[in-house]
Amino acid sequence: MKYLATIILITFLNLTTMAKEIKTEILINTAPEKVWSILTNFEKYPDWNPFIKSIHGELKVGNKIIAHLEPPEAKGMTFKPTVLTYEVNKEFSWLGHLLFAGLFDGQHKFELIDNKNGTTTFIQSEKFKGILVPLFKKMLDYNTINGFNAMNKKLKELAEQ
Repeated sequence: MKYLATIILITFLNLTTMAKEIKTEILINTAPEKVWSILTNFEKYPDWNPFIKSIHGELKVGNKIIAHLEPPEAKGMTFKPTVLTYEVNKEFSWLGHLLFAGLFDGQHKFELIDNKNGTTTFIQSEKFKGILVPLFKKMLDYNTINGFNAMNKKLKELAEQ
């Protein structure tokens, strides 16, 4: 019982202090509608996406989807996040957990900002929380950021064709 109370206390303290955010953005020379059509065409992900190899499921708030990610120079992972937001031509996000909530949680977001001049700012971000975040810091700072940037670059290339 003593150990359980200690684990609960450490978990609570870590959940409130162990967090990290990664945020990348890229300017794409086309309208948000074109970017969105590529971003949400999951069947084509294996053909172009160097980071997120597949997503299966309906993008509807509250739905679980299946995502398979392969960050550069890292082991791939498949998980079942819950869709948090879905706003056509603007944003979608999900919340995923490693094993269970509080251990290593990631809230991933894709945002499209219409610059009203024929360009779109694409922002990809993720907020990580949980007791294992410090253990994954090196991977997040290198592999995950590189994965975001590689995906952003390929999305830009496709959208500008």
